[in-house]
Amino acid sequence: MSNTQIKYKLWIEKDGDIIIGMGRDKLLREIEKTGSIKKASEKLGISYKKALEYIKAMEKRTGQKIVETFRGGKEKGGAKLTPFAKKLLSDFEDIMENFENLKQKLENEKYI
Repeated sequence: MSNTQIKYKLWIEKDGDIIIGMGRDKLLREIEKTGSIKKASEKLGISYKKALEYIKAMEKRTGQKIVETFRGGKEKGGAKLTPFAKKLLSDFEDIMENFENLKQKLENEKYI
């Protein structure tokens, strides 16, 4: 069979609840890039409420603050990732890279 590919979805759980997966990874990266939960949610096509739910769930499951928010006014509002969130993203990226390397290796060995 030519053109076959191995596909996978990856996430990290704690007690059966998702801490981070590919979607939450994208959300946090967009928050980091835009400095805004609202802009990040719009870019990803999810509601602001859903983005907040993801963040709150991640914070509850890790026991750590994930996103710091700032109210508007003279300095303008915004959001930024905490050092813990940046470490979580880095660790998840490393895990994803390892999975991708294994996927490539297995595809090259032509199991299928």
